Amino acid sequence: MAKSKKKKRKVKYSGIGGQAVMEGIMMRGSDRYAVAVRKPNKQIEVVTGDCKSGNVEKGIMKIPFLRGIVAFIDSLELGMKTLTISADFYEEEEEEETKFDRFMTKLFGNKAESIMTGFTILLAILMAVGLFFVAPALLTHFVLERFIANASLIAIAEGLIRIFIFIGYILVISLSKEIRRTFMYHGAEHKCINCVESGKALNVKNVMRSSRRHRRCGTSFILFIMMISIVLFFFIRVDSAILRLGLRILLIPVIAGISYEVLRLMGRYDNWLTRILSAPGLLFQSLTTKEPSEDMVEVAIRAVEAVFDWQQYLKENFDYVPSGDEIGWLDDEDEEMDTKTMEALMADVESDSRDAHAELRFMEEDESADNDED
Repeated sequence: MAKSKKKKRKVKYSGIGGQAVMEGIMMRGSDRYAVAVRKPNKQIEVVTGDCKSGNVEKGIMKIPFLRGIVAFIDSLELGMKTLTISADFYEEEEEEETKFDRFMTKLFGNKAESIMTGFTILLAILMAVGLFFVAPALLTHFVLERFIANASLIAIAEGLIRIFIFIGYILVISLSKEIRRTFMYHGAEHKCINCVESGKALNVKNVMRSSRRHRRCGTSFILFIMMISIVLFFFIRVDSAILRLGLRILLIPVIAGISYEVLRLMGRYDNWLTRILSAPGLLFQSLTTKEPSEDMVEVAIRAVEAVFDWQQYLKENFDYVPSGDEIGWLDDEDEEMDTKTMEALMADVESDSRDAHAELRFMEEDESADNDED
């Protein structure tokens, strides 16, 4: 029997997370991930697999700050892998193997794909470091230092330039129709997690009513990196421009580790301090998430259900067992419409059955008349 909950439920940590992919969602639990994609024929395809980080959960992932670096690299690798999985559903024709592909296969054998994925991740990291760390440092050194002599103001200005570059980057890629749809799927991912973590049954109606902003979002993680870098670079100063640039790069893993711990606390605790610290990241998510459509939410729900038993989670954390009419894809209006449709179909079947019986009786009477004439 379902237990009614009238009072507001506290948000509780579920441990699931994910990202948007091409026309779909990737969701990951403690040791498994799932990619749900709306294929060109409008059917939903779900692909599941094991997460590598689950094998080191009792090792590196138990060490504060260091686990943030490992989790960041692991998320990049899994993100690249799942993006490839989703893109495969939209390849119109089989691509011919290039000379470079044959060379990589000959050189590395079965590990060629993993090598290429690693190279792509490395390239993405280098581009991000160049855009968000090297470029602001060079800009402040060659431009702002000519007009500003105060080292503290220079450090703050460099951090603000880094944030403005990030905002500009998001706004530019948002001009793409495909990216806007990805941001809608990003919103669907957040809505699903917020739905179950607030103690509600996972259906389209409840998910659509949930918030599209979530504290453990990657957008918040990036913003924490930028804000923490301002604080660290404010106190860690050197006169040499080359040494300063080198420190910016070398301290990135440290900043990522600290940012991960802050983000982890934001997701696990709900108090006045975490709400204040989470506010900037939630505000930035207005840029990277958009309101999804119901069919996008359906895809997100399929991804969640492939890696997470949300009904057991509600029972254990909220002492709440959803009733039968709360489980499924449709809301009340859709269920009423679907019932009417089924009644109409049944009426058509009964009508066709009566017509068939009438035609059969006519054929039997006609055959009987022919026999009498003979």
